[in-house]
Amino acid sequence: MMDLLLNPEMVHYCLDKLFHLAYENTRRIYEAIPGKVMITYVAEDLGSQESLLFSPAQIREFLLPRMKRMMDLAHQAGAYVFHHSDGAIREILPDLIAAGIDVLNPIQWRCKGMEREALKRDFGAKVIFHGGVDNQYTLAFGTVEQVRQEVMDNLRILGAGGGYILAPCHNIQAISPPENIVAMYDTGYEHGRM
Repeated sequence: MMDLLLNPEMVHYCLDKLFHLAYENTRRIYEAIPGKVMITYVAEDLGSQESLLFSPAQIREFLLPRMKRMMDLAHQAGAYVFHHSDGAIREILPDLIAAGIDVLNPIQWRCKGMEREALKRDFGAKVIFHGGVDNQYTLAFGTVEQVRQEVMDNLRILGAGGGYILAPCHNIQAISPPENIVAMYDTGYEHGRM
């Protein structure tokens, strides 16, 4: 992280190599099975629980141009771009949407600035939301009723008018009671079909 400030030329060099490898690998997949890839995963964890991990200027300089190149490749192949970033990333969301994300995951709505109502209001017409069922508290430590309520809240808020895919906000933790996981999917199945 210090190299972003102290040795930016080295960071550019390394990221160019890494992204070029990912680009060529992805391009070959599209060529091998033309028209068969529906979703491409373009992920960079940009946020912590409270804020971005990097400054917006650093994200715009080091990551977004390379990510956009990957997103453009996906769109040229007819695929949607599924973007994963944990944490409080609201500040950079307009840039990510402008770069070409189609689906935003994981919607950690307990993080600063990631309130569901505001995300839906400000970005709901521009991106599909994926996730939103909290795996740090609700799924892991909540009651079945709390899980059901959170699913219903997500369907009502993030799913208003469409544009929401129900899922946990990240990997389901091993500590999560099985009945909570079942409650999440059962509630979604019962109430979330459009």
